[in-house]
Amino acid sequence: MTLGLFTLHGAHFLGLKTDGDVRVAANALAKKIAPIVVVVAAVFLIWTQLRDGGVTSWILTVAAAVVLLGAVAASWRGREGWAFIGTGVTLALAVASLFATLYPDVLPSSTNPAFSLNTTNASSTHYTLVVMTWVAAAMTPVVVLYQGWTYRVFRQRISASHIPAIAASAVPPRGGVTPTPV
Repeated sequence: MTLGLFTLHGAHFLGLKTDGDVRVAANALAKKIAPIVVVVAAVFLIWTQLRDGGVTSWILTVAAAVVLLGAVAASWRGREGWAFIGTGVTLALAVASLFATLYPDVLPSSTNPAFSLNTTNASSTHYTLVVMTWVAAAMTPVVVLYQGWTYRVFRQRISASHIPAIAASAVPPRGGVTPTPV
């Protein structure tokens, strides 16, 4: 399920950020895999909800399904931005649904519930949490600034015209051997 959702999300991103043949291929891929992703995601989330779900996780699952269908509809209409946002929200809702379904287990055991990894026995010590809080407080602004910079650099669509052509005569090949075209 997650592989399909992330593949669909990536296809929408490529359609959003590229132009030309790559954009056409990305949009065609998104339209081709969308029905499969919708079915697989629906089966997985419904199966998970029927097995362990509660009211909160059902609400999150239904919201994820509605947003995914909206993203697919946006993709079919050529609205790459809305499709990308929709698949991103779907991913967040699907993960939240799984967490709500599994809570308090983090990794449930299939052999014996006593062997399950839960939030209590998976948590870190107080000292580790204090250290990680300080590291996160120091590094989060750096990450936010870096993400802002990359957003600014890559804000326009990219096409083949943005890739400079390198003439074979301008850059001599290594070892003096001229490559043959394939």
